Amino acid sequence: MKELTASSLYQLKTVTNPVISPDGHQAIVVVTELNEEENTYESHLYVVNLKTSEKPTQLTFGKGSYGSPKWLPNGDGYTYLASMDGKKKQVFVKQGLAQEKQVTDEKQGVQTYALAADGASIVYSALYKETTKEESKPQPLVVDRMKYKSDARGLYDESIVRIGQVDLITNKQQWLTSDKGDSQLLDYSADGKHLLFASDRLDNKDFSFTSHAYILNIDTNKEQQVTKEPHVITGGAFSPDGQTVALLSHQREYENATLPNLVIYNLETGNISNLTEDFDQYLGDGAIGDFLQQSGSNGIRFSIDGDAIYSLVSNRGAVNVWRFALSGEKEKRTSTDAHTNGFDIFGSELYVTHSRVEEPSEFYRVNQQEAEFERLTTFNQKVEQTISFSVPEPFHLNREDGSFVEGWLMKPTNYEDGHSYPLIVEVHGGPHAMYANTYFHEFQMLTAKGYGVLYTNPRGSHGYGQAFVDAVRGDYGGGDFKDLMEILDHAVETHTWIDQERIGLTGGSYGGFMTNWAVGHTNRFKAAVTQRSISNWISFYGVSDIGYYFSDWQIKAELDDIETLWNHSPLKYVAHVETPLLILHGENDLRCPIEQGEQLFIALKRLGKDTRFIRFPEANHELSRSGKPNLRIERLEAILGWFERYLKA
Repeated sequence: MKELTASSLYQLKTVTNPVISPDGHQAIVVVTELNEEENTYESHLYVVNLKTSEKPTQLTFGKGSYGSPKWLPNGDGYTYLASMDGKKKQVFVKQGLAQEKQVTDEKQGVQTYALAADGASIVYSALYKETTKEESKPQPLVVDRMKYKSDARGLYDESIVRIGQVDLITNKQQWLTSDKGDSQLLDYSADGKHLLFASDRLDNKDFSFTSHAYILNIDTNKEQQVTKEPHVITGGAFSPDGQTVALLSHQREYENATLPNLVIYNLETGNISNLTEDFDQYLGDGAIGDFLQQSGSNGIRFSIDGDAIYSLVSNRGAVNVWRFALSGEKEKRTSTDAHTNGFDIFGSELYVTHSRVEEPSEFYRVNQQEAEFERLTTFNQKVEQTISFSVPEPFHLNREDGSFVEGWLMKPTNYEDGHSYPLIVEVHGGPHAMYANTYFHEFQMLTAKGYGVLYTNPRGSHGYGQAFVDAVRGDYGGGDFKDLMEILDHAVETHTWIDQERIGLTGGSYGGFMTNWAVGHTNRFKAAVTQRSISNWISFYGVSDIGYYFSDWQIKAELDDIETLWNHSPLKYVAHVETPLLILHGENDLRCPIEQGEQLFIALKRLGKDTRFIRFPEANHELSRSGKPNLRIERLEAILGWFERYLKA
């Protein structure tokens, strides 16, 4: 068997976004891989015959990214989003033997789109800007508000997200929204006459965290406001008859730690019902990883009869499909302990794309009677047959007071009884995310090189209910740090193969904060790697794209409470750091700006500490997940190289 390396990423594929044909005989999936020569990502559409065992057929071939497929109603074609030859994403239609046809032409590209049930039109969201004279020289950016940048969009110009419609027969295009702020596309009614969207419509855009949902009658241009109170809306869907709307939303009761609810609005009677009021689990895919691409078919959706809604639910490291009946019954429709990242339904049949720690994402049919997954694609089979993967064991710390910490422990791939091995503790970002039983390339690379890996979900993580996810707010470096250290103690006490003199630590974003915090409060770790981290909450307040409100939400301190912000800042404790620390940061990170890593490096270096700073060009906060392929490999090799230097016997 071959050894898995950082560069093995180039051999792996992700299979996501399944959509079933109208007759139930075929499915289209999106297959994504890294192109080493072009230093980019390539995604293509494949059709899978659900009635035979024949090999999937590739549908798209150009250089670029193809995704978000949707079948035309007669099944003889499909629509998709594509960016080819470096151009922005646009919507295309491919029908029968005819050449594919581009149906949108947005200068800044299309973000999302929805296809009418009759296949005659689409609605889509795109950045829109009033036409101005093209400037050939650099221009200054005039800033009048705090929300003027984001890690995803960069520095804001005057563009806003609008929703447009294209008639696929006449090619006529029209804008359906003209709000001064962004409009969020939620759904398109089956009759193609009504648009469900969200907009905040507030004058103060700096604090526009909630929205109202609206229904627009496209023929009459009349709006109906759906929500009575503003919500944070993360998803929405029309019922097949258009008389009911479902929203995945919350009202910020716990700020960004609030679990969303599935709320039903009857448009005829005005009745509102919360289907998940007593459901203390996270609706959505909360799993965090470094591998999946184009996982776009995981929103809420109604059943064909309109009597129920399907949604992914994240719980204790697993993501499953659930059915929520409008009458109130709840039913778990898949029973995996791993990661369902996309799904589609045909009648009573359920199809998913699914990943587990030792298996990159593939396409499956779910046998619901036997709770089994039937694998329908083998895009990663060659790699699976030639490379050994480490399979984790679930790991729990149960305390006498009833509290607990949950995680997974991976042995080195070449593990042999009687030998001792170094261990790497991994801390996820968020903090409101969830480590799950899904493929994580970084973990497999480390185990292949002879390291054990312990990854955990301390308080603040999704998957364990509202009280658990909220418990970290205002307590960064307190109970969360206790969870991390105590589950590590438990691992060392119960697994004699772990060499307690050779333990490393790493994490990114919030995990980077925790890495910085830990090395300033304990000498337990022999080496550490902090990634895209927070070191100083005082400066973070003013430089991060979210700092001016996130600091209040998470640390529960405004800028006039310098003492609290400083007490929670790892930078305050640099004099105590004895652990060799590698600092990794992206130059274009606007979420945790690079000055956070820079301050930490200079403070440590000034004190003569053992540290190194690596800056990644053209990289934002998403480097580890969607950064340029060569930089992702460089990052992985830097992590491994640091631990090889300090932890290998």
